[in-house]
Amino acid sequence: MTRKALEGIRVLDMTHVQSGPSATQLLAWLGADVVKLEAPTGDITRKQLRDLPDVDSLYFTMLNCNKRSITLNTKTERGKEILTELIRRSDVMVENFGPGAVDRMGFTWDRIQEINPRIVYASIKGFGDGPYTNFKAYEVVAQAMGGSMSTTGFEDGPPLATGAQIGDSGTGVHAVAGILAALFQREHTGRGQRVNVAMQHAVLNLCRVKLRDQQRLAHGPLAEYPNDDFGTEVPRSGNASGGGQPGWAVKCAPGGPNDYVYVIVQPVGWRPISELIGRPELADDPEWSTPEARLPKLNKMFQLIEEWSSTLPKWEVLERLNAHNIPCGPILSTKEIIEDESLVANEMVVTVPHPERGEFTTVGSPLKLSDSPVEVSSSPLLGEHNEEVYVGELGLGDEELRLLKSNGVI
Repeated sequence: MTRKALEGIRVLDMTHVQSGPSATQLLAWLGADVVKLEAPTGDITRKQLRDLPDVDSLYFTMLNCNKRSITLNTKTERGKEILTELIRRSDVMVENFGPGAVDRMGFTWDRIQEINPRIVYASIKGFGDGPYTNFKAYEVVAQAMGGSMSTTGFEDGPPLATGAQIGDSGTGVHAVAGILAALFQREHTGRGQRVNVAMQHAVLNLCRVKLRDQQRLAHGPLAEYPNDDFGTEVPRSGNASGGGQPGWAVKCAPGGPNDYVYVIVQPVGWRPISELIGRPELADDPEWSTPEARLPKLNKMFQLIEEWSSTLPKWEVLERLNAHNIPCGPILSTKEIIEDESLVANEMVVTVPHPERGEFTTVGSPLKLSDSPVEVSSSPLLGEHNEEVYVGELGLGDEELRLLKSNGVI
């Protein structure tokens, strides 16, 4: 049997909703033993957006695969004693409560270090220290305050949120990086440490190219953008790539909401593109033949490409462009993605058996390690592993377990 990358690492998962569970699920996929500690009522997402009555929602199942679940009322004295023991036995503790919530339970960082000097204690919050610290953070709030929304959309429209969960799951990935670094450093120091990741900060890290362009604005308009007017802030620029090579989503037949192909026009690609669209004379026309000549008229350039692409299905457009090594990609709908044979073959779309709903489809691990393969297993039922953890590992008696349940401790 292949040993998993994080085998032997115990993670006490005190997270809920999305940002924290996305992080701990990645740790579980890497081989850590992730014990999800829930209040006796369970993670709130078990009941949110249900598609089947009285069954854990897809919201929950898709963020909590490969974990074990225990319940504990940490407001009770016995609950605090058990939590202390769980901390003592863990390598990593992860939480995404509101600021100060774990401190108010009586578990400050100083106290946690006393219990277990080797533990890595990771917290995900909405914001760093400062005027926003106590703001409530949600996915799109983080997008709004991290630079994403002001630069997403078209210049004549409102700021837009992206469908990618860069505030929640994006922060989770950043948290995993910090946790792994802390575990590596522990190998040298023998000590654990605090890991703090803020959602606003993670979104900002993902928007760094827009801060690049904010500074470039001081030296004049951004030629790679299709916008006509530039003020003192980076504008919304629709589907423009904003990078070194211009790109745009062009319409395809029959004109459905996702009948588009995103096309990048590299210098070397202009001649074959001009031939494909039936305008071969543009390859040598000094008004079109160089990137510098095309930049002032990006809108017109992509209009010409779209006049050709709109007569063909997107898969045929894709085939013709790829035949000339032109960077492009079809806009894939969620239905197309979930049915994509290559994503299934790469185990990025996986079907997982579930004890109550039968099965569900979810996203597989994007981290592909040659010596640590991932097999996605079902999310746990609420408190499914209470006996396994409390009796089998903490050594509590069967009678005490029964009393803990009747007294509302678990």
